[in-house]
Amino acid sequence: MKDKVQGFTGSGKTYLACALGKQACLHQIRTRYIRLPVLLMEYSDAALVPGKQKQLLDRYGKIPLLIIAEWLVSDISDSELYFLFELMERRSDSTSTIFCTQYRKEDWIRRLGEGVQAEAVADRYAYTAFWIETGSMNMREYFAGNAK
Repeated sequence: MKDKVQGFTGSGKTYLACALGKQACLHQIRTRYIRLPVLLMEYSDAALVPGKQKQLLDRYGKIPLLIIAEWLVSDISDSELYFLFELMERRSDSTSTIFCTQYRKEDWIRRLGEGVQAEAVADRYAYTAFWIETGSMNMREYFAGNAK
C-alpha cells in the first residue's frame, strides 16, 4: 500500500493517517509514525557514528507500515535526498508507506530538488499510490469557532 494524504494545514491528514495506523496495529501490523523533520534529524545524528546510517536505513526499511508526516514541509539537502532515495528504494515494493503532505504530487520533484533521485522518489510514490485529499478546511479553526 502506498498512500498520500494531502491537504491544507489542520485538515485532518495526520489524524486520518494515524487512524489507519491504529487499525494496522490492531491487525498485528508493526507500524511507525514519524515526522519527516525528526527522521532527517535521526539521519543527521547517525552520520556521527560509523555504520549508524546503514542501521537506520535497515530499521526504517523493514517497518511494515511507515507513516511519514510533514512530508516535504522544508527544503531537503542533497545528503537528505540521498537518504530518502535509499529508504524509499528499500521500501517501494515490500512495505507500506503513508505520506502526510500539503503538497500535490506535481510539486514533489520540485520540492525534492529536481534531480534524478528526486524523480526516482516521486516516480515510486507520487504517481503509483492512492491519493487522499482531506479538503481545504482547517478543522482546528472550524471546531474552535464552533466551540464558542
